[in-house]
Amino acid sequence: MSNPAKTSSTNAWLSLLLAGVFEIGYALAVGGSEGFTVLTWSLVAVVFFLLTLYALSLALRTIDVSIGYAVWAGIGAVGAAVLGPLFFDETLTPAKGIWLAVIIAGVIWLKLADRTKPEAAPVPRTEPVADRAGALRV
Repeated sequence: MSNPAKTSSTNAWLSLLLAGVFEIGYALAVGGSEGFTVLTWSLVAVVFFLLTLYALSLALRTIDVSIGYAVWAGIGAVGAAVLGPLFFDETLTPAKGIWLAVIIAGVIWLKLADRTKPEAAPVPRTEPVADRAGALRV
C-alpha cells in the first residue's frame, strides 16, 4: 500500500514541474506577443498564464511557498533562457550557461531541502501510574 503523504508530495512536485513548463510557455509567448500587439501570441500567453497559476496553486497546497515559488521561477527562467534562442533572436553564451547551471543546482538543492522531517519519537509519560498493587509510580 502506498504512503498517502508521499503520494501527495509526489503529486505536488509533479504539479510544480508542470507549472514550470507552463511558465516557460508563458514567457516565450509574451516574448512573441511583442508587447501584446500580436493577437495569437497574446492569447497563447494568457492561456499559459492561467495554466501556470493553476498548477502552481495546486503545488503550493503541499510545498512551502518559499521553496515552490523559487523552483517554479527557476524552471521558468532556465527554460526561457534555453528555448529563447530557438524562437527569437537571442543568444545563449557560455557565461549565461554557467549561471543557468547555478540556478539548476539551486532548484535541485531546494527539492532536497523539502524532504519531510522524520516523525518525532514519542514523549515518555510523566504522570503517575498505579501498579498492580495500587501504588503510584512515576
